[in-house]
Amino acid sequence: QVQLGESGGGLVQTGGSLRLSCAASGRIFSSYTVGWFRQAPGKEREFVAAISRNDDTAYYADSVKGRFTISRDNAKNMVYLQMNNLKPEDTAVYYCAAVLGSHYDRAPNTYDYWGQGTQVTVSS
Repeated sequence: QVQLGESGGGLVQTGGSLRLSCAASGRIFSSYTVGWFRQAPGKEREFVAAISRNDDTAYYADSVKGRFTISRDNAKNMVYLQMNNLKPEDTAVYYCAAVLGSHYDRAPNTYDYWGQGTQVTVSS
């Protein structure tokens, strides 16, 4: 079993940057594919980015491609989301999620473990 906890959210102006962190507890974290999702008020949870368990492949939603970078440090049981050139439409609660194995999917219901979320607010 894996427990996840996000941090790094906050209030930033348009064009600013934030780095979100996802700390994982549990054994063999390197066996899990990890994704970032976000949910804005009144909207469904949506895929943002994912990274394979061996850190060799990253996937991005079109809306964040070129602005966000996902990375991981398996030795520290950490996954990061560097967010640059933030826009008001990036405002949401951001969640990290994990699924055992190398399976990658953009659907939230394919992930087994979730953090509690961290709020990101981008002011115009």
